[in-house]
Amino acid sequence: MNTVSVVCAAALGFLLFGLGLAVSAVRGTSQTFIGHDADPAGQLHKLVRAHANTAEYAPYLAVIILYLGAHNPAPWVVWDMIAVTVLRYVFVAGMVLPATMARPNPLRFIGAAGTYFTGLALCVALVQGALAG
Repeated sequence: MNTVSVVCAAALGFLLFGLGLAVSAVRGTSQTFIGHDADPAGQLHKLVRAHANTAEYAPYLAVIILYLGAHNPAPWVVWDMIAVTVLRYVFVAGMVLPATMARPNPLRFIGAAGTYFTGLALCVALVQGALAG
C-alpha cells in the first residue's frame, strides 16, 4: 500500500469527522439540537453545509485513493491524490471562513473546481488500470 494514499485517506477522514465534531459542538453551545437556521452567515449553517458536502465526496475519494494506492500508482496519480485531498480542505475553508456563504468565494470555487478536475483524473486512472490489467 502506498503511504501517500493512506495519509490522504486519513486526512479526508479527519476532515469529515472533524467537521462532524464541530457541528456537534456548535449545536451544543447554541442549544440547536435539530435542524439549523438557513442563514448563510450562520456558523452552524456553514458547518452543516461543509460537513454534508464533505460526506458526499470524501468517502468515494478515499476508496479511489486507497484502491489506486494498492496498485502501484504512477507518479501523476500520487500527486493527484495529494491535490484532491488538499482541494477538499480548500473547499471547506471557503465554506466556513468567509463571513457568509451568500457571496461567491475564491477558495470555495478553487476547491470545488479542483475537486472535479482531480477527482475525474483519479477516475481516469481507475479506467487505465482496468484496461491495462
